Amino acid sequence: MHVPEKERTCGRVLAKFARMNQQLNAIIVDDEQSARDILVNLLQRFCPMVQILGVYTNVPDAVKAIKELKPQVAFLDIEMPNYSGFELVNFFQEIDFELVFITAYDKYAVKAFEVSAVDYLLKPIEIERLQLAVEKVQKRVGENRGVNHQLLADNLKTGTVSKIIVSVKGYQTVVNVDEIVAIEANESYCNIRLVDGADYLVSKNLRHFENLLSENSNFFRSHKSWIINLDLLKKYNRTSGELELKSDVKAKLSKYKKEEFERAVK
Repeated sequence: MHVPEKERTCGRVLAKFARMNQQLNAIIVDDEQSARDILVNLLQRFCPMVQILGVYTNVPDAVKAIKELKPQVAFLDIEMPNYSGFELVNFFQEIDFELVFITAYDKYAVKAFEVSAVDYLLKPIEIERLQLAVEKVQKRVGENRGVNHQLLADNLKTGTVSKIIVSVKGYQTVVNVDEIVAIEANESYCNIRLVDGADYLVSKNLRHFENLLSENSNFFRSHKSWIINLDLLKKYNRTSGELELKSDVKAKLSKYKKEEFERAVK
């Protein structure tokens, strides 16, 4: 049955309004009192739908509170003594709550988001970003989050990004990083090419993946449009700069990258 655009728009507005009034039970975990006080104040003033169940200074106390109080979302500082906010997931067999990471360090932002935290907030926290994070949590409450948080736990165990989630047409697929043959820029998108021949078009630019994989020495930015997996390189044409990889993927090597590339493959 055809639904007029006006009715669809109205439905989306009503759904958003309903989410805005949906109460969320939350805890806050941060070792700095000033940071805790600021976040409590911002949530009370600008996100009244968030009910704060408790405020904690460390991960072990937060774990105990989560098991007892069953919050829907935890706002977690990343840098804390003894255990970082990332390590909280290691205390649970199953994650049935959402995570919003808070950090003063931008270097954590891409990792936190990519490993499937609902969102991250940079200190000092901006009101609009906080409201957006709360709205994202409201959208996700009640959904199946098992894959996302298992991915987070797996990446934390390896100490690097070993798996990523690829979102395509509303569906999420877990991709092992070592199965990525190459990533090709496609305007503001990227094509991720896998060993099994799969090809995913994702709405991330190449710089995003370059930052994400920066600690993985197997991946090399060979060209303004290409990141390749050196482990899956088959042939290299020094004259043309063409790179042949597994699964019949052909990439390019920039003349400006030639010397660095040849050192990397020695």
